Amino acid sequence: MTKQIEVSIDGRLATVTFNQPDLMNAMDDVMMKELAEIVDDLKNNSTIHVVLFRGAGRAFSAGGNVKVMLDPNGPMKIEDMMVDLSRLALAMYSMPQITIASVHGAAAGLGCSIAIACDVVIAEESSKIAMNFIGIGLVPDGGGHFFLKERVGASRAKQLIWSGEVLDGKRAMQIGLIDQVVADGEAWNTAQQRAQLILNAPTASMAASKKILHAAGVEELQRVVELESEAQMAMRKTADHQEGVQAFVEKRRPSFTGQ
Repeated sequence: MTKQIEVSIDGRLATVTFNQPDLMNAMDDVMMKELAEIVDDLKNNSTIHVVLFRGAGRAFSAGGNVKVMLDPNGPMKIEDMMVDLSRLALAMYSMPQITIASVHGAAAGLGCSIAIACDVVIAEESSKIAMNFIGIGLVPDGGGHFFLKERVGASRAKQLIWSGEVLDGKRAMQIGLIDQVVADGEAWNTAQQRAQLILNAPTASMAASKKILHAAGVEELQRVVELESEAQMAMRKTADHQEGVQAFVEKRRPSFTGQ
């Protein structure tokens, strides 16, 4: 069986690859837990100075595995899942390494939260970047509210969350959601080049500045992930969520009632 996430280490550089290409790297609870553990391990590895995140196949990550959500009593236990996603968000924000996301194809839902949690986000022109939890009656998780607000401010964050708008690389760059847009097929090369530039810089100084800039945010992020957990558990019980998931699977427009 293929590992859902692969980690390779080359000197001071680690690469984390989401490795479920047949599912566009959509994540179930097992993959989320594995990712949280991997990021925690890397965070505590003082020999690693830069971490690259990428997706195998056609996408960075399509987010949570919606089909697995159909069964409320199924293997995806929302309480455990939210613990892992909260741990992941806090680890990514507080890790001393410089983190880079190489985005191609979809970075949607949780995939978007993970990408924009990185210090540097490089995306291809035709990328599809969306905080699209609204389509299945849920709220962003994985610190999505916090990371969106950090990058584009609260007002724009609300509009992106409420609309579920899908942004291509150029539009995401225009509004400050990502840091660099590149031609299709170039994200991975560009991300590797950026990693080398950083490795040739005084990384201890860069990490110190990151720690200073993020210091005040850690407490806010802790509060945000608590609120996300509470809200997500409540939203999972709504009729709108069940309708959204059913409509997604049946490839039709959902009919929401606000219930």
